[in-house]
Amino acid sequence: MNTPAYTLADFDFALPEDLIAQHPAPQRSASRLLDGTGPHPVDHIFRELPDLLRTGDLLVFNDTQVIKARLFGEKASGGKVELLVERVLPHDGPAFEVVAHMKASKKPAVGASLHMVGGFTATLLGRWSFDQPQGMPDAQGTLFHFRFSGDAYLLMERHGHVPLPPYITHADTAEDEARYQTVFARNPGAIAAPTAALHFDEAVLADLDARGIQRASVTLHVGAGTFAPVKTDKLDEHRMHSEWYHVPPATQQAIARCRQRGGRVVAVGTTSVRSLESWALSGDTSGDQGQDTQIFIRPGFEFRVVDLMITNFHLPKSTLMMLISAFAGHAHVMGLYRYAIAQRYRFFSYGDAMLLERTKS
Repeated sequence: MNTPAYTLADFDFALPEDLIAQHPAPQRSASRLLDGTGPHPVDHIFRELPDLLRTGDLLVFNDTQVIKARLFGEKASGGKVELLVERVLPHDGPAFEVVAHMKASKKPAVGASLHMVGGFTATLLGRWSFDQPQGMPDAQGTLFHFRFSGDAYLLMERHGHVPLPPYITHADTAEDEARYQTVFARNPGAIAAPTAALHFDEAVLADLDARGIQRASVTLHVGAGTFAPVKTDKLDEHRMHSEWYHVPPATQQAIARCRQRGGRVVAVGTTSVRSLESWALSGDTSGDQGQDTQIFIRPGFEFRVVDLMITNFHLPKSTLMMLISAFAGHAHVMGLYRYAIAQRYRFFSYGDAMLLERTKS
C-alpha cells in the first residue's frame, strides 16, 4: 500500500490556548484518558487504564530522570547568561564536561569562564556538533562545550532549575520539581520529561501488577530537540535531533517472553516507542550499552515492536504528531484530536493522555 505524500500542513490543527495545561492534575492518575483504540473515542480517567489492558501485556516505561538543566550566570563583563545542559559527557569519575545551549546578548570567547549562580564556573571550550551527514544542519541548534568547576550532576541538582517546556509560562516551582518527574525515574540525563509516564502513580502500578500486566524499562534521555519546530514542508528534508537510549537485556528478554505468551507490547510515551523501534532497527541483541538515535518515525514507517502506545497530546506540526499518525493512522489521529479539543482535553506535557493501537497493515 502506497503512503500518501504528507506535508507539514497535514499535521496542523487549531488549538485554543486555554487547553495548554500550565499545571498538572491534582493527582497523577486523575488526568483524563482518551481510549482511541476503537473506531470511536471513549472517555476514561487515567486510573482506569488497567481495565483497558490484558493479563500478559507488557508495559515499557522510560526510566530517565529529568535533571535541573537550566543554569544562570554572568560573563566577566557582567552580561547575563543562561545555559540549558543538553547532555553530560561520558566520564569515568565525576562528570565535569557538558554540552549546552547558551543564551547571551553576545557569546563569550572560547576560553572564557562564566560565573554561575551557586559559585561555580563554566569554561567555554568551543562549539559542539553531534555527528551529522555532510550538508545537514545540526537539528539541536547551536551547541557549546563547557567544562564545569565541579561535578555537573551535583551542581545542577543544587543550583539548577527544572527545564520546563517553552509553552509553560511560569517559572519552575516546588510543584514542578515533584510533578515534572515520573515516580520511577532513576537514570539522570533528560531535559524534558517522558510525559505520558507522568500519569502513573503507585496505586495504578499496584493495580497493573495485581492483574498480571508486566513491566519493563528503557532509558532515553529526552533532549530539547523534542520541542524543535519542523521547518520544511517536505518531511524527507527534516533532520531529527540526536538522543541517547538504552534497551537493556532484561527488557529485550521481557519482550521475547511477551511475544511467546501472546501478550502486547505497550509503549508508555513516544520516547519508549523511539527507543524500542531504534533498537529493533539496530539489530543489537547484547544491550550492553546505549547508543544515539535520530530515528524519524512518520507515515510509512514499519513498526516492529510496539503494539499499543500511551501518549499525551502533542504540538501541531510536530514530529510527535507524525509519529502517532504513523502508528494509528493519520485520519484516525486527526479525528481523535478534533474530538479531544471539542471535549476540552488538556494538551501537552501537563495535559491528558490517550491510548492508541497500531494500525494493522
